[in-house]
Amino acid sequence: QVQLVESGVGSVQAGGSLRLSCVASRYTSRRHCMAWFRQAPGMERVAVAAIDIDGSATYADSVKGRFTISQDNVNTLSLQMNSLKPEDTAIYYCAAKQGYCTERGDFDYWGQGTQVTVSS
Repeated sequence: QVQLVESGVGSVQAGGSLRLSCVASRYTSRRHCMAWFRQAPGMERVAVAAIDIDGSATYADSVKGRFTISQDNVNTLSLQMNSLKPEDTAIYYCAAKQGYCTERGDFDYWGQGTQVTVSS
């Protein structure tokens, strides 16, 4: 029932910034871990940032200090990406699952994916 819809500008030169947003429809539990994943060509899909039920955020080492995840309201997730590098080029997905981020279990809901391209 939950649907995640992503939006944001997806092309930028190295050193620039982008902001991705994800809006959840029919989101009623208000107890979800929410995260951003990305998948680069030839690579596995990996988590880059997550925000927990208590508001705490974690980041992959590759994006620490450059990306910021935030929950603007209960239904909206954002990813601010600064100082972008060509290696950040990937398809970005927002995702959610019930419970805390540290709990076992797959992410149940996924956005459609947004292509982010960083040119050198």
